[in-house]
Amino acid sequence: MRREITGFSNPLVKQVRSLREKKHRKREGLFLAEGLRIMTEAREAGFLPEMLFRCADRDAHSLEIVLEGEVLTAGGDVIETSADILSKLSGKDNAQTVIGVYHEHPTALSDIDRNAAPIWLVAQAMRDPGNLGTMLRTGDAVGAGGLILIDDCT
Repeated sequence: MRREITGFSNPLVKQVRSLREKKHRKREGLFLAEGLRIMTEAREAGFLPEMLFRCADRDAHSLEIVLEGEVLTAGGDVIETSADILSKLSGKDNAQTVIGVYHEHPTALSDIDRNAAPIWLVAQAMRDPGNLGTMLRTGDAVGAGGLILIDDCT
């Protein structure tokens, strides 16, 4: 369903904003992803957001139009809102123009085919998102099968 949110006091804005905190993410089984690039990569891997928030104050990028169509087809919500509300949802000074709310899809270690790739990266209790990005890029460069995160990670 497509809709518009114009007020900061909207209950959905409050609920999504709460996902910035770990306790709310764990309770809801949801998390936020910000930015068209990461959301396009998630879509290509078969993961669509339950809710897609987009900036109504600008024209949509062609990849965003594709993402919106697939979210709507899958029964998700596309919510148009202002850059100020997106910034409030994000908590960042320079918020992205699209934010997605995704269901967690945990994978048990026993579900991973360790023979699918010669190299696997493992990180335990990683706190810095920049380090996570570095590990992902490194894994991609060496042909790793994936990055396994153990314990609470960023």
